[in-house]
Amino acid sequence: MLRAQGRPVHQCDSGWVPVFLDQEQSIALMSVGFLLERPDDAVVWRGPKKRALIKQFVSDVAWGELDYLVVDTPPGTSDEHIAAVEALRPYRPLGALVVTTPQAVCVADVRRELTFCRKTGLQVVGVVENMSGFACPHCAECTNVFSRGGGEELARHSGVPFLGAVPLDPALTRSLEEGRDFIREFPQSAAFPVLTSIAQKILDSTPAPPP
Repeated sequence: MLRAQGRPVHQCDSGWVPVFLDQEQSIALMSVGFLLERPDDAVVWRGPKKRALIKQFVSDVAWGELDYLVVDTPPGTSDEHIAAVEALRPYRPLGALVVTTPQAVCVADVRRELTFCRKTGLQVVGVVENMSGFACPHCAECTNVFSRGGGEELARHSGVPFLGAVPLDPALTRSLEEGRDFIREFPQSAAFPVLTSIAQKILDSTPAPPP
């Protein structure tokens, strides 16, 4: 997605140096993928080793001054999530952005994610419904391939903000697969106004970082 495959990770006095995606060093990235010998290697680690690595990614990476640190986690409420919350707690994380798809089975799983956030004291910034209909690239009509509204209903029942519903959009898929700048190259995409609206709502609901 970010065209960062195979980039080396170096050590400095403060720990690992993250991979910077531009010359201005405005976006820094760290991933376990950078530490594997081959991109197809599986990470077959037990819980303690995974928890230790997550802690290192938070505290032993030379992040420098950040506006925001975004942590992308797998679905579920496993060791990875507990380790991430514990590692971030001293830094007072702003909260969790919870993503669901419209189907009832997925919504039921995400409901447990919301319970996890409450039990760990992590504020929920909001719920996003992904794959909410299919946006036809020819006529721009949006067809509900799956059901629709599950994310919004979940947010309403849980008392958390609903941030938006992102449709399945071939332009968005292509930009992710090719590592292209979606915001600049696909402004006419059906997903564009939804994604920009979600991003703005998140920025509006979180305190601005200190100068």
